[in-house]
Amino acid sequence: MVETIRGILQPIADWFAGFGTPEPIVHWGHPLMMGIVIFVMGSYTAWAGWQGRLGSDAEKMAEQRTIHKRLALWMFTFITLGYTGGVLSLVMQGQPLFESAHFWTGTLVIGLLATNGAISITKFGGGQPALRTVHAYLGTVALGIMFIHAFLGVQLGLAI
Repeated sequence: MVETIRGILQPIADWFAGFGTPEPIVHWGHPLMMGIVIFVMGSYTAWAGWQGRLGSDAEKMAEQRTIHKRLALWMFTFITLGYTGGVLSLVMQGQPLFESAHFWTGTLVIGLLATNGAISITKFGGGQPALRTVHAYLGTVALGIMFIHAFLGVQLGLAI
């Protein structure tokens, strides 16, 4: 299965390699961009979500929830695109796919964020407080795993 996926991705990776992108960018571009998404955007998205949940000013809470909703969608989009870019980067560098803890934590994060998005899209099951609580803590767990994921990514990058 891995070879089938590599066979599908190799022409795409070759197309990107045709741009003549310098090796340090191919090697460290994904970690740099995703680091920004995780540490800056992810942290602020989580902060806005918790402010929207725990604040004392109803108007400010509503504003923070709106910010959280918008940022979370963009963050999920960037993380999903970054995931794809990371896998393509491995193909471009001739590295094994699907073997590292970094790959699996990234897969877990996407699954957690997709689950959280599904909870949100249902308007928390019609406004169920328990689903709002699950959403808040699941998002926090996802952010924590993103930090571990980043650490594992730096280790992987240094090992390649």
